[in-house]
Amino acid sequence: MNSAPPIAWTIAGSDSGGGAGIQADLHSFQDFGVHGCTVITALTAQNSTAITKSTATDPEQLLAQIDALDRDLPAQAIKLGMLANSAVIRCITNYLKTYSGFVVCDPVLRSSNNHSLLDSDAMTAFKGLLPRIDLLTPNIAEAEALTGLTITTTQQLTDAAQALLALGVRRVLITGGHFNPINKQRLDYYCDRDSHFWLAGENIATEHSHGSGCTLSSAITAAIAKGYCLPDALVLAKAYTSQGLRHSVQLGSGPGPVAHLGFPKQLEDLPRLMPKPDCPPFEFAPCGGELGLYPVVDSIEWLEKLMPLGITTIQLRIKDSGSNLSDTIAQAVSLAQRYQVRLFVNDHWQLAIEHGAYGVHLGQEDIESADLKAISEAGLRLGVSTHSYYEIARAHAIGPSYIAIGPIYPTKTKVMKFSERGLERLSQWVKLLKPRYSLTAIGGISLERAPGVLATGVKSCAVVTAITLAEDYQQTVSQFLQHHQSLL
Repeated sequence: MNSAPPIAWTIAGSDSGGGAGIQADLHSFQDFGVHGCTVITALTAQNSTAITKSTATDPEQLLAQIDALDRDLPAQAIKLGMLANSAVIRCITNYLKTYSGFVVCDPVLRSSNNHSLLDSDAMTAFKGLLPRIDLLTPNIAEAEALTGLTITTTQQLTDAAQALLALGVRRVLITGGHFNPINKQRLDYYCDRDSHFWLAGENIATEHSHGSGCTLSSAITAAIAKGYCLPDALVLAKAYTSQGLRHSVQLGSGPGPVAHLGFPKQLEDLPRLMPKPDCPPFEFAPCGGELGLYPVVDSIEWLEKLMPLGITTIQLRIKDSGSNLSDTIAQAVSLAQRYQVRLFVNDHWQLAIEHGAYGVHLGQEDIESADLKAISEAGLRLGVSTHSYYEIARAHAIGPSYIAIGPIYPTKTKVMKFSERGLERLSQWVKLLKPRYSLTAIGGISLERAPGVLATGVKSCAVVTAITLAEDYQQTVSQFLQHHQSLL
């Protein structure tokens, strides 16, 4: 039996040209596997060159749409777009007082020819709506209109985001489509009261961007409805919009609409998630072939046992930083050089540099504290753990030598805040990342599970207890190697 898709609403205007408004929103919902319902706030007569007439929905008809949906098709998430006038805004505000789901708002304040769509009374009503908005997604002009600030620099942009939070919005994503590119990247800025980051995507030179704001905000809404956390939803929505801009074409005499081509799957559309807008790119050397069987062990004794058995890659993960840690890593590097094994040292990047290890492996929590420039300049390879689209985008900003994906299955080696990713998600991520990165899968991978994992195309299993707790570790290593060699 097929399971029912989640439901999302779009409360927005109708674009008779099909490029923006509820039409764009429904395309986005469908591409993310979400059933879309509509509350139409205004009917517009428009094509690719102009809006010739716009008629706001009568409040009674608006409330009837909301009531009909609320009684039978409640939304996991709601996207707000063009809200037409103060009467419409007050109706929506009253409904949202009792709605407990996630609300994304694309504040459609001006038309494409810079004509104001809301009078002063409507602007006042709109600001009263802001405290019920979970995520506001203004472009530069909209952020300026709401805050009264001028935005020409990244500092002014972050100041505007803080000003929007002060107006009561819970989270803000200011989109940078109308902001000058930095390092040939278009940057969006996200912040809430506790965190912030930048999402950088390739600068796509196209005039055909009609509906880009609608597409981005509705894609975020759809991803939230599907159960993705907000950071993942932001990454996916930016990738989806970039994909649409890359493939947009002119349909009429004016600018064409953003294309809607399904769930984003291309690495070139994946944004880079960065703590600052001008983070320099790093150059980490590739691993020189697939990682293959990748044991992760915590002692010299295990290195001595495993290195002679034909493995080519191994990780030393010592969490206890004792007084002899430097000597241990030096000994590990010596062993790796003797057996010509690629040794990655987990976390302790200073000692890995000092003793000339092949590489360093970092978890997400260590990326910001480690000196990535020093690791790169020392010629060490870098591996990074990832568990979500958000973390993949964060790793992508660094450009590591390899990316580890997990946990594929439940694991007992450490407490994880992420549930098992599974083979379907692993397969998606392998297809996304394989053109650029060496990959390894980790988490609960046993001999019995290894063939299924490798069938996704990942070509490397990182294993811990499957080897260290095996009755016959030598035979287990041999069987794991056979699984990996069968792919060659």
